[in-house]
Amino acid sequence: MYAEERRQLICDALDRDGRVTVAELAERYDVVTETIRRDLDTLESSGLLTRVHGGAIAKRTADPEPDLPTRLSTNTAAKKRIALAASRFLPTGPLKSVLLDAGSTTLELVGYLSGRNLQVVTNAVGIAQAALMVTTDRLDLLPGRLRHSTHAAVGVDTVQALSRLHPDVAFIGCNGMSAAGFTTPDVDEAATKTAMVTQAGRRIVLADSSKAGLVQLVTFAELGEIDVLVTDSGLSDSYTQLFEDNGIEVVRA
Repeated sequence: MYAEERRQLICDALDRDGRVTVAELAERYDVVTETIRRDLDTLESSGLLTRVHGGAIAKRTADPEPDLPTRLSTNTAAKKRIALAASRFLPTGPLKSVLLDAGSTTLELVGYLSGRNLQVVTNAVGIAQAALMVTTDRLDLLPGRLRHSTHAAVGVDTVQALSRLHPDVAFIGCNGMSAAGFTTPDVDEAATKTAMVTQAGRRIVLADSSKAGLVQLVTFAELGEIDVLVTDSGLSDSYTQLFEDNGIEVVRA
């Protein structure tokens, strides 16, 4: 077994069980404990796990969810590249519908709506305001309770409104992506994202590579429910393989 294969299996075990031990892994893969320690050190340096005495635990963030201004100023170059790469998935032809989830990366996609015959639907106040500046086509803002941290409409009214829609393509953000699926910390926002995934014809996640390996409170989509992941070149080969093995087209911008 190649080292990269073994490390992917270690990541899978962490996503499944939350914790692994050096002794257990050495026995499982029939290697010496020093080999496993090097594997864990390599994975930690890539930001894929947290080393603890005798093993490792899954990388989970306990930090408060960053507010929108903070996210707008984080990883901006990568988000611009992601948006450019994602723009090729915008539908063409007769009037098509596009659903844009709230998020700093999905906001970067708005600039590419200009000159397209698109009906745009969003749950984000900021995205709606930006879209008004670049498109004269129909624009719909979903109802719901606005979350302070994301400026996103969420809740029962948002989910009900989405249940009546059938957008051709949905561009969705996330806070974490791993073998546990695509995750977010807020229950109401997760329900809204799940409704987007359920109703859209094609489901595309936009997320920079810092989200890989993070597991937030709520899974809003299993890996097999997403068609395309557009991310940046920092996404590791092991996570790229994980997503592709689950049928996701991975674009590293």
